[in-house]
Amino acid sequence: MKNNLLTSNRFWPIFWTQFSGAMNDNIFKNALIILIAYQSTSILGLRPEQMVALCGGLFILPFFVFSSIAGELTDKFPMHKLVIFTKILELFIVIIGAVGFILNIVPLLLFCLFLLGLQSTLFGPVKYSILPELITEEELVKGNAFVEMGTFLAILIGTIAGGSLIASEKGGIYISIATVIVAMVGVFLSFKVKAIATVDATRKINLNIFQSTVEIIGISRKTRSVFISILGISWFWFFGATLLSVFPVYVKTSLFGSEHVVTLLLAIFSIGVAIGSVICEKLSHERLELGLVPFGSIGLSLFVLDLYFAGSLPATDVARGINELLAVKGIYRILFDLLGLSVMSGFFIVPLYTFIQTRSERSDRARVIAANNIVNALFMVASAGVLVGLYAMGLKAVDIFLALFILNTLVAVYIYTVIPEFLLRFICFILTRMIYRVKVDGHKNIPVEGPAVLICNHVSFVDWLIVASSIKRPVRFVMHYSFTQIPFISFFLRGAKVIPIAGTKEDPKIMDEAFDKIKQTLDEGELVCIFPEGQITKDGKLNVFRPGIERILQQSKVPVVPMTINGLWGSFFSRKYGKAATNLAVIPRRIWSKVNLDIDPSIPATDVSAKGLEDYVLSMLNRRK
Repeated sequence: MKNNLLTSNRFWPIFWTQFSGAMNDNIFKNALIILIAYQSTSILGLRPEQMVALCGGLFILPFFVFSSIAGELTDKFPMHKLVIFTKILELFIVIIGAVGFILNIVPLLLFCLFLLGLQSTLFGPVKYSILPELITEEELVKGNAFVEMGTFLAILIGTIAGGSLIASEKGGIYISIATVIVAMVGVFLSFKVKAIATVDATRKINLNIFQSTVEIIGISRKTRSVFISILGISWFWFFGATLLSVFPVYVKTSLFGSEHVVTLLLAIFSIGVAIGSVICEKLSHERLELGLVPFGSIGLSLFVLDLYFAGSLPATDVARGINELLAVKGIYRILFDLLGLSVMSGFFIVPLYTFIQTRSERSDRARVIAANNIVNALFMVASAGVLVGLYAMGLKAVDIFLALFILNTLVAVYIYTVIPEFLLRFICFILTRMIYRVKVDGHKNIPVEGPAVLICNHVSFVDWLIVASSIKRPVRFVMHYSFTQIPFISFFLRGAKVIPIAGTKEDPKIMDEAFDKIKQTLDEGELVCIFPEGQITKDGKLNVFRPGIERILQQSKVPVVPMTINGLWGSFFSRKYGKAATNLAVIPRRIWSKVNLDIDPSIPATDVSAKGLEDYVLSMLNRRK
């Protein structure tokens, strides 16, 4: 089932429905942009490059204005019926647009572009809210990766089709035929989407757009990390919308290329995002891997900065075609940077979309996604406005790349400062994918939901990071309070919501508070992990288990899941060669070494004692030898 998601009746209808819609939007939009850019169309005194920027803002404006109503409609009516309605609406819009293309009426085409934005606004909350209803949570990362891959491949096909058709002698007629046919196919596919029960049929639609928008934004802020993730996604769309709007001007004024070169750059960008989305899914191993988000943001900054340094190509009197462009020195650096930043975009966007889907309540999900669309739209409209302003100030297209580098770096610092979980997952990802080869056996023994205490032997200072990166559910760790007082380390421990603890003789108050916090966390249905030895082993052998586990289970009758870590003894973070994390000579010996995390079936609380768990964990370690 997992390996055939694209052929599953649960998934393929919505996948191809959204694919056709994204493709049609881009056939229409790219054809209109190239029509304006290369025919030097001007309306109300706006220069062609300003008109191009305006097109992006015009398409996205309805997301800002009508997303709140779209989110409420998604809750009130069956989602599969809304899919059908939006696809029929798309068909009517492109029929009107066909008249505009055939008669070359740019104001009518701009109006249709706005209507397509409205249709996409209605479809947006449905597209992402319906996924968790159609597929399992384990498939959600893969499903989102496929949706993003499909979206940008659709952008690729739509971009190429729109640019190629409009450049032909009878471009308006060909564009009209193409958009109507694609819309008709979308209508057919929409009837195949699986029926989904209504979330809340009693919900009243608030037609006061301002009031409903404020309410929906408030709902999205209930979980701070979800709202910050929405801001992260919105920044990505600001970044992407800016790039896509800059490309036609950049090609014309810096690369001195033809409209076919614009299509080439947009195609490379779309392919890169699709590749990045697929790689992200593969690296995630069927779980939400937030550690890929910092990879994505760092990559975006580095590649867009190098685009700025790559600068412009030598000027030419005649616009270069693709073949002529590929013969110019320096072009492959530019194309590589473009591909690199688009791959990093996939790393950035897929985990964030999955995050807001999994961390928001079902009853709120459609409105949270609608709020995401509102903020996305605000950022993209702002992108269009900023571009118009920068061009008016006399900035060149290549200068925009430097501005994007500076802004992206500032945004990344903000996100990872307010949500340390992302940086923590980044460190976990590096540790378990690049420094060690971590293999998990028995992951199905972790309860899918509900509270449990995880216990594990203590071999090194990074044991908790190995566990955190290997368990699909969030885990709260119990750790000696002294670590939470180390300035740099404490930042990450706060992000991990570590529960500080102390010994009775050290600070009874901290100890009592720790056990109270453990009980509260378990009462809330979360996982808590402790290392019952209370210290890292100094000789590689298992230390005596302390009785704290028994006190925990007296307060909370929850199952205990025994785990063991093998392969970290002798690493840089262990005490085999003296004080841990100090002997640099150890590092080369252990890079890329294999680490095993073994997870056994849970044990009922009534059957647990400290000594009994110690013997059980010892038997697990002996089993691995």
